[in-house]
Amino acid sequence: MSGFDLETGRRPDGAAFVVAALLAGLGALLIWQGAAIPDKGGYAGVGSGDAPIFVGICLWLLSLAHVWKGLRHGAYGVPRQQPVPVLFIIAGLALQLVLLHPLGFSIASGLLFACTAAAFGKRNWALNLPVGIAFALIVYGVFDHLLKLNLPEGFPETLIFGG
Repeated sequence: MSGFDLETGRRPDGAAFVVAALLAGLGALLIWQGAAIPDKGGYAGVGSGDAPIFVGICLWLLSLAHVWKGLRHGAYGVPRQQPVPVLFIIAGLALQLVLLHPLGFSIASGLLFACTAAAFGKRNWALNLPVGIAFALIVYGVFDHLLKLNLPEGFPETLIFGG
């Protein structure tokens, strides 16, 4: 029995089964570790171990959905993978990681925005970089001033929001 369906001419999607197994394993780990956390739910009955258990159950359900898709749809019409957009996003994340403390949150996140926009086909760097920096400055203002969560500041943050 090869698993080949004579009616549709396709076989089950093996990649969906691998993803389903990984999701089920991660879900089981979260449920196991969430159950090991002491329950201090108090009057509400919800403790700190309930969140990982909930996420683990959701991962199990997602795993079942992957199995269903792998059996039902098979490896039919799988699109060709495009490595260049993924490399743009990885480059943006690497730039943000390296430049976050030297240049500040807004410039590093603006570069990430521009690289992600390039990954989606918008390669107008002269427009994407300033738009990304503007969005990042708004996020910085919300997090730093409204929520009082400190983000790394650079020249634009010091210039606009003060040191």
